[in-house]
Amino acid sequence: MTPTPTGRVERRGENFALILSRTFDAPIEEVWASVTESDRLARWIGTWEGNPADGVVDWTMTAEGVTTPEPMRIRECTPPHSLKVTAESPMGHWPMEIELKEVEGGTTLTFTHTDVHREWLGSIGAGWEYYLDRLVAAETGGDVAAIDFERDYFPSMGDHFSAPED
Repeated sequence: MTPTPTGRVERRGENFALILSRTFDAPIEEVWASVTESDRLARWIGTWEGNPADGVVDWTMTAEGVTTPEPMRIRECTPPHSLKVTAESPMGHWPMEIELKEVEGGTTLTFTHTDVHREWLGSIGAGWEYYLDRLVAAETGGDVAAIDFERDYFPSMGDHFSAPED
């Protein structure tokens, strides 16, 4: 079964932002730990090493089979509500934001990837749907390994993330 894409695209200057949300039946502190603690991140996307107080950590996207760490700059960290980072990779700089809000006994996570070029919207949008669904599976006891990017996310979700008309 192919999941339904939930994210949206907004124009921001010359580029675009991808905005996706997930709601968890968990306290905000638990969701915060899932997106900031290396051992919990490892269950669904990757790991980090270093001292966050230095403003940069070494990020390894293990879900992609990557073994070489890349710098992840921490622009802002306000536990347990807001994390703004920029991943630095050979593909460029990827500014991302996570906002958490407590809602009726649970927590809503809003993920925003800013400064996305038009030609990358489909694959990056589908990618974040995939990773956030892996996060949900990791947090709810689901089978993270059963979530298949190529079968269920891309290219099938690509058109959903097309850019708004100019």
